[in-house]
Amino acid sequence: MIRLALKSIMLGNSVNMSDDLKNGISMVLLSYEEEENLRVLLPQIKEKLEECGEYYEIIVVDSAEALDNTREVCEENGARYVNQEGEGFGNAFRTGIRFAQHQKFFIMDTDGSHDPKYIPDIYHIFMREHADVAIGSRYIEGGMTNDVITSKIISRSLNKIYGVIIGIHAKDMSTDFRLYHTSGLKEVEPELTGLHFDVVEEVLLRLKIKKSSMGKKIKVVETPIVFDERIFGKSKRNSFDLSIAYLTSFVRFTCLRLKAAFAGDRV
Repeated sequence: MIRLALKSIMLGNSVNMSDDLKNGISMVLLSYEEEENLRVLLPQIKEKLEECGEYYEIIVVDSAEALDNTREVCEENGARYVNQEGEGFGNAFRTGIRFAQHQKFFIMDTDGSHDPKYIPDIYHIFMREHADVAIGSRYIEGGMTNDVITSKIISRSLNKIYGVIIGIHAKDMSTDFRLYHTSGLKEVEPELTGLHFDVVEEVLLRLKIKKSSMGKKIKVVETPIVFDERIFGKSKRNSFDLSIAYLTSFVRFTCLRLKAAFAGDRV
């Protein structure tokens, strides 16, 4: 099979309708001053996408205004470069959804904490299990995280809380190393409100509610990964903003589930 990576920068229009989606994979990388890391990661990502045996595109969603040479790195590696609409991780994620052109939507971190070697594992379990979402998980057998101890404690606590609030039995709900059906994401994208990393959990709840409204259950599967420290640079996460976002998301998500339940959906 001939594989396809985009060979030049394509700023084209976003794709809104699932009927317009092409066969293959859209690998979406959300970047904020990650030029050095992308130089290392993009060749590795392309190599592992080739192993999946499908046509693919790589979309790098950069900050609203370019802050480094990420565009040039994309040109060198045949990736599509777009600037995000609005500020924050949530808006970057929504921008990636709008521009994805293929039926499968892969997403992973661009700081090196997600090793591209796990791409085929996530892809194959997604296909084999006919899943709605496949997660590269730190917290199932065989997975682990090399994060600092305080981050480990906070992350595990958040995952337990979100598991109860959202009602999805996944061990790692706060990682964004995932594979989705693009059509499902495009359906819920207009409803996503999270501006920070809480959108990672919100999208699972929105997809679950959407499936429930059709009388179906969402199927989420996990495969183990090792979460590493970033390769270059410093984390852009603001602990205070994150704390506020997570606390408010507990209330928002609880209200969303209650609203869906009152509408007759079994969520």
